[in-house]
Amino acid sequence: MASPQPQTGGDDSNKPPSGATAAVLVPSDELPKDARKVQEIDFNALLTEGRGPITVDDLMTTMPFMGFQASAMGEAVRIINGMRTWRGEQPAAGEDGAAAAAADAPAKKTTIFLGYTSNMISSGLRGIFRWLVEHKHVSAIVTTAGGVEEDFIKCLGDTYMSEFSAVGKDLRAKGLNRIGNLMVPNANYCAFEDWLMPILDTLLEEQEASKGSETPINWTPSKIIHRLGKEINDPSSVYYWAYKNNIPVFCPALTDGSLGDMLYFHTFKASPRQLKVDIVEDIRRINTIAVRAERSGMIILGGGVIKHHIANANLMRNGAESAVYINTAQEFDGSDAGARPDEAVSWGKIKVNADHVKVYLEASACFPFIVASTFAKSTEASAQPAEPASTL
Repeated sequence: MASPQPQTGGDDSNKPPSGATAAVLVPSDELPKDARKVQEIDFNALLTEGRGPITVDDLMTTMPFMGFQASAMGEAVRIINGMRTWRGEQPAAGEDGAAAAAADAPAKKTTIFLGYTSNMISSGLRGIFRWLVEHKHVSAIVTTAGGVEEDFIKCLGDTYMSEFSAVGKDLRAKGLNRIGNLMVPNANYCAFEDWLMPILDTLLEEQEASKGSETPINWTPSKIIHRLGKEINDPSSVYYWAYKNNIPVFCPALTDGSLGDMLYFHTFKASPRQLKVDIVEDIRRINTIAVRAERSGMIILGGGVIKHHIANANLMRNGAESAVYINTAQEFDGSDAGARPDEAVSWGKIKVNADHVKVYLEASACFPFIVASTFAKSTEASAQPAEPASTL
């Protein structure tokens, strides 16, 4: 029987299926004329002869259009520069000397809230926070108990590099405490106790002596931090400069750390008397700062109580005008730590038309570059934020 002959003529075996072609080569809509192209860093252009070394500015002017988190960093720089340079309209000039009064009125500025968690004070970022406070680039701070105590502890003893893989039981046997890939000797906390306990004694004595007077002393976390900043008298301290520049530092969880340990031990030492710390006065104080702000900006590194405390204060004014979040937390567990700024918009903590961004990076890897491209570009008084009005 003869074998069948191959078909010729209408055979399409050498052509791709029409369905596959249509699926792969879907026609593109024409993009708007103002669509931004992805921009690449051109080291050849940056390293032209006689131009000098590559700078942070060289990189940051390109990064907003690189994509991914480089673009988020660029957006953070743009928003923070907007915070620090904003000036509201001056009062309109009127009759009877109103023109002179309007000319003499202080410029309206953004009230800038800075929040960070304790691990960032433990790291080298502490020096950046200290610089921001020293030069009055922020209006108010919110941090954790560790974010307070670790600043003072660094004035009393050094923090060292370690490894994320360092074995906990071995470190425990040597009296060493690991913070990520950092290490703090227990001796530092002993030095902190020796320094802090006499101050707590003094605060208690002042509290007790003021009872029955017209102005009894009512200690709050922010007042205690202010006093500790005075007592440390060390210009390497963030809170020394907060004391010098009268920048309030709020810590609604003051007992959640070594400070809490010391307060606990002090209750036995001072018994039956006891130091009282009022958190209600502080919530009124931070909320009033937000309410009275002409314009409000939030820069929040990390999550948890510091992130929400700033955002909730801004709820009192129906939201901040600008916000920058920097953290690596994800939103999928429903936690506030991982929530994107748009979730805060739904609560009225960030305004509907606000400028906001979340940078999904660990803060020590990006915040130095962000500060170098914003606050550090100008140390003039005109770049400083609004001072919070006294609420006490």
